[in-house]
Amino acid sequence: MESRSRSRSDNQTAEDDSRLSTTRRIQRLTLHLNPNPTPPESHQEQQQLLQRLSCGSSRVKLEVDKIQLSIYMRGKYRDIQDRVFEFFNSRPELQTPVEILKDEHRELCWRQLLGLVREAGVRPFRYVAEDPIKYFAIVEAAGSVDMSLGVKLGVQYSSGKKRNLLSLWGGSVLNLGTQKHKDKYYDGIDNLDYPGCFAMTELHHGSNVQGLQTVATFDPLTDEFIIDTPNDGAIKWWIGNAAVHGKFATVFAKLMLPTHNAKGVSDMGVHAFIVPIRDMKTHQTLPGIEIHDCGHKVGLNGVDNGALRFRAVRIPEIIFLIDLGMSPGMENTQIAVTIATRYSLLRQQFGPPKQPEVSILDYQSQQHKLMPMLASTYAFYFASKHLVEIYSEMKKTHDEQLVADVHALSAGLKSYVTSYTAKSLSVCREACGGHGYAAVNRFGSLRNDHDIFQTFEGDNTVLLQQVAADLLKQYKEKFQGGTLSVTWNYLRESMNTYLSQPNPVTARWEGEEHLRDPKFQLDAFRYRTSRLLQSVAVRLRKHSKTLGGFGAWNRCLNHLITLAESHIESVILVKFIEAVQNCPDPSSQAALKLVCDLYALNRIWNDIGTYRIVDYVAPNKAKAIHKLTEYLSFQVRNIAGELVDAFDLPDHVTRAPIAMKSEAYSHYTQYVGF
Repeated sequence: MESRSRSRSDNQTAEDDSRLSTTRRIQRLTLHLNPNPTPPESHQEQQQLLQRLSCGSSRVKLEVDKIQLSIYMRGKYRDIQDRVFEFFNSRPELQTPVEILKDEHRELCWRQLLGLVREAGVRPFRYVAEDPIKYFAIVEAAGSVDMSLGVKLGVQYSSGKKRNLLSLWGGSVLNLGTQKHKDKYYDGIDNLDYPGCFAMTELHHGSNVQGLQTVATFDPLTDEFIIDTPNDGAIKWWIGNAAVHGKFATVFAKLMLPTHNAKGVSDMGVHAFIVPIRDMKTHQTLPGIEIHDCGHKVGLNGVDNGALRFRAVRIPEIIFLIDLGMSPGMENTQIAVTIATRYSLLRQQFGPPKQPEVSILDYQSQQHKLMPMLASTYAFYFASKHLVEIYSEMKKTHDEQLVADVHALSAGLKSYVTSYTAKSLSVCREACGGHGYAAVNRFGSLRNDHDIFQTFEGDNTVLLQQVAADLLKQYKEKFQGGTLSVTWNYLRESMNTYLSQPNPVTARWEGEEHLRDPKFQLDAFRYRTSRLLQSVAVRLRKHSKTLGGFGAWNRCLNHLITLAESHIESVILVKFIEAVQNCPDPSSQAALKLVCDLYALNRIWNDIGTYRIVDYVAPNKAKAIHKLTEYLSFQVRNIAGELVDAFDLPDHVTRAPIAMKSEAYSHYTQYVGF
């Protein structure tokens, strides 16, 4: 018995030694495969590691100085935005009520604009050319007060930032006009004596400039241009400021000059013309012009969209054409995520038995909905800020590379951000349950006002195709020694880095330090884009032999759109990482790093199939990315209140009772009459 006992004991010891030896070998192998984290040396440390990575536990909460973070984000134009907010807070009669009829909303929106310009002394037009960043700060603040106000302000003054080079009525005069036009119209546009509109979009061809059918025929006997709408499809449609308030229109039309050829005229292409549409004193529609109201819209009913037809309207003005753009209203995302986050922190429901109820933001499912969205909102903010900066630089230098860069980046950002925002607004509404359905809590109006941004001034799918086409052009020039625009910087480097076989060792690294390394995150984003670019180039070449250029493009269209989105995500991440690195306040920098990591890893996880197919990420690493993304969502939840407070949106701007910084339920019950 004793012998058998010793034998069992010896066998047990041998098994323990073998198990220990195996553990050591595994640890040594792990060190080779994953040198970043220090492996735990004891069972207790292993348990601590597991606990740390579980979403039900927390490290020490980050202490965030939300004032410093807000100062860093809003920058030197914080004062002008506060001036806009404070003006409307002091004028309750100019605040947009929850329920308002279309015609009343239009008149209120006009009074809001008049009050801002003539009473508050905020004169956006002077900044369009002198300081575009300040101009866009004003537009952003106005849009936060009422999206219709932001759009109407843009129609009057804008020199757009998001797609190409300029925008609507005021911007067209500044950018297309001669000094004579500026001298004649500047003051009237600035002080709102000359409200105007931008008549490009047509019923049939939309914003396809080359396909526009409105005609401007030059009459050499009178030295005038005759503007005509040749058919119903050429009626100018969805023209902001046209239905009620506009007195002038910048009209885009094909210029026809008389010639001695068989046709008698020569098509000189599309040009822009300043056309008076209403009498300056009586406000009556001028002869030869028909104006009709486009009617009630899903959203943005404070903007008076109209339809214009021209019947032999004679005018003396001509200005020359370049491209145009429009802002997608980024402020909607900030407002919506602020409302949803604050309500989720306030609302308590269920919890452990005989314990206090917990905040609904403590639930992993709610964190999964809202925290990556909050991270994306920060990411979009810094990318948009970068775009405004390079636009401003472009206006000063007229550098051709910057022009190309602004065009490509604005098209991609406009499409990507507005599509993401449209989905996010619905998620925010759902995250607030039944209270999200109450009109007073604003999700309905925010969603409706934002919806049009996905299609006007360029349908998002079309804009993404522009980005893909430009990327393919840059890709081709890369291998022909051409010059690349700034947007495609990473193609300046050796693309072989991104197109080579994934490293089987790094594909398995799963330590937190490695996954939160900006180099890993950027390399992953760029690897995906480069693979998509190379593969779609090969597919297009193959299909063009049998289907032709158009057929090949259409055959690869989904691939091309995915490529464009992937590239834009790479640019967004670059700008976010730079913003983190440049932040001077340590607590703000730590918060931004956390949010940036969540944005990057969440995007990688959402497209993990792409990385798995090519073995860029091994199964164990994919699992680690998923677990770390959930953990980072939990960590961001811990500072979610400070992060939305850093947007610095006053209660009278967010306006939703469930998003009030204090006594939210009191505000809500007062609204329904208690």
